[in-house]
Amino acid sequence: MKLGAFSISLSVKNINKSKTFYENLGFEVLGGDITQNWLIMKNESTVIGLFQGMFEKNILTFNPGWNQNAESLDSFTDIRDLQKQLKEKGVKMLTEADENSEGPASFTIEDPDGNPILVDQHR
Repeated sequence: MKLGAFSISLSVKNINKSKTFYENLGFEVLGGDITQNWLIMKNESTVIGLFQGMFEKNILTFNPGWNQNAESLDSFTDIRDLQKQLKEKGVKMLTEADENSEGPASFTIEDPDGNPILVDQHR
């Protein structure tokens, strides 16, 4: 099962302080909008998202159709196919992608310890 690019989305208290902290660790801004309280940062192949006031817990995030530079892949498994495979394996969906749709969609699951996992397809 190919889930796409991986990142961790961090729920931060102060996006400016978090940006500075991660810049000190060698991360650079890859995308986002600090005026909207979110940034995507990268250090080599490691990608993190900083999100202030958007969700309660940190979230493991996978992006089908993207590589680690948020560039589109020529070939990837559509999110609706991933969702179907997981449901067939008995994985409980917290939110679901519309199976009759095309293009961008997302679904959310949790691991056994309650860690949220977002699978978010942007294309």
